[in-house]
Amino acid sequence: MDEGEIMVEQNRDDIDIDERRKRILELLHRDGKVKVAELSKFFGTSEVTIRSDLDELGTQQLLQRTHGGAISTYKSYYNMNFQERAEANKEEKRKIAVEAASQISDGDTVILGSGTTPLYVMKELKNHKNLIIITNSLSIAQEAGFNRNVTVVILLGGDLNFEYQFVSGDDAIAQLYKYKADKLILSSDGISSEFGISTYHHQEAELYRQMIARVDKTILVADYSKIGRANFSLIAGIDKIDCLITNENANKEEIEAYKEVGIEVRLV
Repeated sequence: MDEGEIMVEQNRDDIDIDERRKRILELLHRDGKVKVAELSKFFGTSEVTIRSDLDELGTQQLLQRTHGGAISTYKSYYNMNFQERAEANKEEKRKIAVEAASQISDGDTVILGSGTTPLYVMKELKNHKNLIIITNSLSIAQEAGFNRNVTVVILLGGDLNFEYQFVSGDDAIAQLYKYKADKLILSSDGISSEFGISTYHHQEAELYRQMIARVDKTILVADYSKIGRANFSLIAGIDKIDCLITNENANKEEIEAYKEVGIEVRLV
């Protein structure tokens, strides 16, 4: 939260309890965590009032209380099916996809991990020529198949997760060993300067690690809501990323931490 934001909120003496709690959830969704002291300054109200807000939101299972604040449970996203996830933060994902597509050259061999943001990237590759696409995503393979400029589409074989439209497992990893690619478009359920790149689906973690090992450049595409989050299964440390493409409203402290380790960060 910057000082300008704080001053704006401090002058809003008439903000009601529902609006304040809604704004708390928006900040939590953006940053992944909030602190009582900072929220107290942000809204110009007492820490007792903020604690009461957080306690009530915690009772509704909209956040998890911690000492001095709260963290996002983010459970609602994991309860969504693939189509619902595709609609979540759609415009932010589209902006990321346009930028990611600009990093792909004609004739590239590109690995795309599963997920809704890589699917948006695949849609933006319609004007690229002579591409070879390798993916573990059924939706991406299908989208690539409709693109006449794609020379080859390779769908990795393996254990099928029908609900989220991806394959994983030893067979997929064994097949991946046969290939070398120019670039990887990878998404994750979280990226944290402390924990690294992580996924909710532990079945994909090893496959993603092997994808990173098979390419010259790894491009992580993650909308602002994933920045600063840590999820169930670690994929790799942030030092394995060459480029991160995310939104301008992503957590600024995290973005600076990524830049400090040499990651190219593109904000859209």
